[in-house]
Amino acid sequence: MSTACSSRKFFVPLSCLFLLCFALPCCVKSDELQILQNLKSALDKSTTPNVLDSWEPSANSVCNFHGITCNAQGSVKEIELSNQKLTGVLPLDSICQLQSLEKLSLGFNLLYGAITEDLNNCSKLQYLDLGNNLFTGPFPDISSLTELQYLYLNSSGFSGTFPWNSLKKMSGLSVLSLGDNPFDRSPFPDQILQLKNLTWLYLANCSLEGKIPPGIGDLTDLIDLELQYNSLSGEIPVEIRKLHKLWQLELYSNELTGKLPVGLRNLTKLELFDASANNLEGDLSEVRFLTNLISLQLFENQLTGEIPPELGEFRKLVNLSLYTNMLTGPIPQKLGSWSNFDYIDVSENFLTGPIPPDMCKKGTMRGILMLQNNLTGEIPASYENCTSLLRFRVSNNSLSGIVPSGIWGLPKVNIIDISFNRFEGPITSDIKNARQMGTLSAEHNLLSGELPEEISEATSLVRIELNNNQITGKIPGGIGELKKLNNLNLQNNKLSDSIPDSLGSCSSLSSINMAYNSLSGKIPSSLGSLPTLNSLNLSWNQLSGRIPESLSSLRLSLFDLSYNSLTGPVPQSLSIEAYNNSLAGNSGLCSATIKSLKQCPKESGMSKDVRTLIICFALGAVILLTSLGCFLHLRRTEKDHDRSLKEESWDVKSFHVLTFTEDEILDSIKQENLIGKGGSGNVYKVMLSNGVELAVKHIWNTDSNGRKKSRSTTPILGKRGANSGKDSTHVIAGTHGYIAPEYGYTYKVNEKSDVYSFGVVLMELVSGKRPIEPEFGDNKDIVSWVSSKIKTKETVLSIVDPRIREALKEEAIKVLRIAILCTTTLPALRPTMRTVVHMLEEAEPCKLVGILITKDGDHKKKESMDSAEDHKFNNLKL
Repeated sequence: MSTACSSRKFFVPLSCLFLLCFALPCCVKSDELQILQNLKSALDKSTTPNVLDSWEPSANSVCNFHGITCNAQGSVKEIELSNQKLTGVLPLDSICQLQSLEKLSLGFNLLYGAITEDLNNCSKLQYLDLGNNLFTGPFPDISSLTELQYLYLNSSGFSGTFPWNSLKKMSGLSVLSLGDNPFDRSPFPDQILQLKNLTWLYLANCSLEGKIPPGIGDLTDLIDLELQYNSLSGEIPVEIRKLHKLWQLELYSNELTGKLPVGLRNLTKLELFDASANNLEGDLSEVRFLTNLISLQLFENQLTGEIPPELGEFRKLVNLSLYTNMLTGPIPQKLGSWSNFDYIDVSENFLTGPIPPDMCKKGTMRGILMLQNNLTGEIPASYENCTSLLRFRVSNNSLSGIVPSGIWGLPKVNIIDISFNRFEGPITSDIKNARQMGTLSAEHNLLSGELPEEISEATSLVRIELNNNQITGKIPGGIGELKKLNNLNLQNNKLSDSIPDSLGSCSSLSSINMAYNSLSGKIPSSLGSLPTLNSLNLSWNQLSGRIPESLSSLRLSLFDLSYNSLTGPVPQSLSIEAYNNSLAGNSGLCSATIKSLKQCPKESGMSKDVRTLIICFALGAVILLTSLGCFLHLRRTEKDHDRSLKEESWDVKSFHVLTFTEDEILDSIKQENLIGKGGSGNVYKVMLSNGVELAVKHIWNTDSNGRKKSRSTTPILGKRGANSGKDSTHVIAGTHGYIAPEYGYTYKVNEKSDVYSFGVVLMELVSGKRPIEPEFGDNKDIVSWVSSKIKTKETVLSIVDPRIREALKEEAIKVLRIAILCTTTLPALRPTMRTVVHMLEEAEPCKLVGILITKDGDHKKKESMDSAEDHKFNNLKL
């Protein structure tokens, strides 16, 4: 009895303990702790401090770890560590041992390496976010993850063929985000058409081709559909009209054709619509029913007809971009009257009529871009109070009237472009308020009056283009305050008086053109101190006096002082035949070398007073030296008896002691030591006997025809020939392919020549090719090769190095466009290095439209007012 009772007492606690292990997962907590410790070790290089500090083995429960959520039984249910700057390789073999894991969110980190098949073991996952990381290789088949509802893999570096069949059994999938990965090219995957619960589909920039299937219309729960930056072709399927819940539709930068589909008007909830940069045609009649539109972008297509007047009644519309189409008729006059309008770009169409007056009614307008149309009328007076404006561009129209004075002084504006119109009146003193303005472009108008002194307070000005107007008076004396000024174009006006000496303080100037005015007085010698001046045109004025000697230090690709009243000898460095016509029409000029000018007298040209002064100084020097010689002779006689050998040896010569011999150098000029090649010779590594390493350039001599002669070594490079005579020839210092074309006729180096060479380097980086390649053809370099490829989208893309990821090719094209600007044949048209740096900074990734996809289906789309403007700027035609 007692024994049985004793046994029963022992049995019950064991049962309770056994049941307790099943009721509470204490038996697995230690395993989960170890799994999370493994994950911590793998990600222990986080650049964000304290992220995983709470993940300590001594913690009471893993449920208290940062980023960890447990279920009711105390098991790990969620890992939320997105946007923590974590780095490392994911230990999926360990993570997927968490039996209750439903959410794994690691997006927006710095994770790298491959994603392994172990991910299939996370079979209970409903939410997986690995997007915006640095993974490599293909993404594995995940067919076992049948409970997934949210899948974010966008912008993570995955390549190869995506396992589309993995999606077949994910019937509950709501969000699928695979865009911005360099997958292999493939047609639109049919497997997606079976995912009837999809609300969010992001397949932008992931190498899709072929047609958009009609079955897309069966995904009737879609709120967001983004297929931009692919190679999709054919028409937009009419079945898209069935997507009544659609809020955002992005189809831009594809190869779509045909008209906007009939029935598009049914998408009445649509707020964001962008089908730009395709080959769409027809009119915009379907758009007039989309009254909830916030942003409408259809630029760079072949659309015709009028802009629907109904757009003027849209209460939410803030962005309208329709540039580079064939649209006609007026711009809706009520546009922007109801909303916080942001920007409009309808440039490069055939639009007529006036500018809508109320687009800045709410004070939020940032960009008015209407250049190259047939617009008429005046600039609405209301825009002079539009202090939010950054860009105001209405050039190449038929606009007229007086520019509202406040326009000149908009405080945030960086570009005012009203050129090639019929504007009248003066530039007002309001310009002193335009502290952010970089470009003032008002050429080819009827502007009059004097340039206000206050222009010197617009200190951000980089370009002033006021040529071909009727501006009178003098150039403001304070113009020297414009330290950033790069281009000054004032030609073809009625300017008078002298050129201010302060202009020499505009240290960034590369181009000055004041031709065809009535300027008088002397050319300021201060112009010779401008370090980057590349182009100087002062022709057809009334300038007098001598050409300043200081201009000799300039390195000019364009130089024109013709048809003035200049006198005296031409400075020697400017007395070259290349500048022959640049000095014509100055009857008082003379030169010993330019045949078209009269010959200067053989005498020195010094005044009588100067010659007398020099003679006096010479006689004085003779007397002083004679006296000194007598004194030294007497001293020498007195102390002759105790002269030492050291005192007699006063003929001292100082030499730099060489630590190597000629033989040491010559013995090392051989193929195995070659470390570089240039247009004038090879560079070799030389190891001296004392252990010192040198780099020695073996320069080729040339004969009178510029051909290489027998090998020789020489430390200098310059003009060579039979005694600097008529048989001499020029040797250009530099490597073929990098040398700017102006070398061929000036033999001078300047900043614009360096810009050309830098452009070649940019082309190398984008294309992965050297400046000279056999495939370019005879006598062709990388610049001419690139020029031959700027024809179609396909040929331009063919320039890009195939090793560059597909997702980054658009960014590479931006750099290529800058390279093309840098290698323009005419140096004056090349940007300065300051401008090149600015353009490279502007060419940042996702500048045009930045997409940010976050967890739980939330979204944000950042629209840039510069999208349309920058796109036009970057579309270069050579």
